[in-house]
Amino acid sequence: MIHSDTNASVAGKVPMLKNEDWWAVWLGLFIFVLGLGPIFGVDLLGWVVKSATWTDISKAIAPISKGYQGMSGFTSLFLTYLFLLLITTIGARVMGANAKRFAVGFSIIFAITYLCVVLGDNAYIAATPDKQANLGIVWSLGLGEMGFILAMIVGLVIGNFMPGVAKYLEEAAKPEWFIKTGIVILGAAVGIKTLGAMGLATTVIIRGLCAVVEAYLIYWPVVYFISRKYFKFTPEWAAPLASGISICGVSAAIATGGAIRSRPIVPVILSAVIIVFVAVEMLILPWFAQTFLYQEPMVAGAWMGLAVKSDGGAVASGAITDSMIRAKALKEAGIQYEEGWMLMAATTTKVFIDVFIGVWAFILAILWSMFNLNQKGGGGSSTKGEVSAREIWDRFPKFVIGFAFTFLLLLLWGIADPEIIKGAKVGTDEANGLRTILFALCFFSIGLITNVRKLWNAGMGRIVAVYTVCLFAFIIWVGLFISWLFYHGIMPPIVGG
Repeated sequence: MIHSDTNASVAGKVPMLKNEDWWAVWLGLFIFVLGLGPIFGVDLLGWVVKSATWTDISKAIAPISKGYQGMSGFTSLFLTYLFLLLITTIGARVMGANAKRFAVGFSIIFAITYLCVVLGDNAYIAATPDKQANLGIVWSLGLGEMGFILAMIVGLVIGNFMPGVAKYLEEAAKPEWFIKTGIVILGAAVGIKTLGAMGLATTVIIRGLCAVVEAYLIYWPVVYFISRKYFKFTPEWAAPLASGISICGVSAAIATGGAIRSRPIVPVILSAVIIVFVAVEMLILPWFAQTFLYQEPMVAGAWMGLAVKSDGGAVASGAITDSMIRAKALKEAGIQYEEGWMLMAATTTKVFIDVFIGVWAFILAILWSMFNLNQKGGGGSSTKGEVSAREIWDRFPKFVIGFAFTFLLLLLWGIADPEIIKGAKVGTDEANGLRTILFALCFFSIGLITNVRKLWNAGMGRIVAVYTVCLFAFIIWVGLFISWLFYHGIMPPIVGG
């Protein structure tokens, strides 16, 4: 059975200290504040563990900061576990959980989840094509976030075949709390990305922003309409699906699901499908770009940013495309483009797409709060005009405010004082390491509390169908057209030119 207090646990209807939404904000802001340390010359989160793509498992984990190189990977992992155990146990206890049972359950969940993350980072599973040579391998599946999926699968196995174990761990399986805390942290990372984009070539930035806005105004409503009209999804499913396909895959689906208060299973199932499709796109699109777009290199780069639905996948596709097109242009036309400009177009486009996550989540949170669209398959529109400002505030997901706060604070601070950007990037990267682990804990927790027999009935088959139809029927091609519209005729500098 799927357990969720998404609709019942509405901020304002329970005391703040008992509310999961508010605890997500507080924990996310606490980690965010620690991440500001490098701005002031203090590295407070450098010990956080980071899992790297590996061929030798003894080198799979290490502290995220070079300043902690003397620390072993195991020590870093243990400190990360203790830190998360402490802050989550405090929050759980205040919210009314059994502290001892939560701590034991969290410890088991953390151990299993992080093992899945490490296994998912095996080079033959996770390495993108542009990284294979450095790792000494000749092939890989290119599934960079497969650790999340492994965590969900293990959770499903335990939840469905070991009910006694699942029941014991359920106290610590808090998927919404983990997701929302992670998204508050994510706001800071998006703010830093935006600051970095401001230093790129002005033409690329302006055109990238225009391309994203125009693409998104087409993508989102069309996917939402198709999902509702032809595949009969409820708004609870259609909105995260439209965001996942239209904006930025996993992060967008999760942020939208939280903003509209969907059941936590919704964005996680969507994320599993998105990750597989990203791998397919990475195999196909750079080759297509090299074959047909080598005379329009910036169009090709922007296309990767608009079409590939994950940060890692889009940037990796941009790097692959950059390398492949430069090689073909040199061979076919004797032109040697400067390295990195196609990757810049892809990255810049993706940055603006990421920024749009917070904007769109905020808009959707207001609309879903006003019209209660998750009720009765979308029949909540009858409540129009009957919802008070207080009710909207009660229903409004507070983590969205946390996301906006961390994003805007770093963005405005960095604009006012550019000297903080370098330190802020270091700190947000470290905080983002904790965000990644929280997302992974969410995936395991979803698996643990989900009845797999209901999974297909929940819409897995139709999700694959609508994703396939929307992605290959129009999103890829609309993205190509918009990239052409804004980047046609813009060329990278030529080496020696």
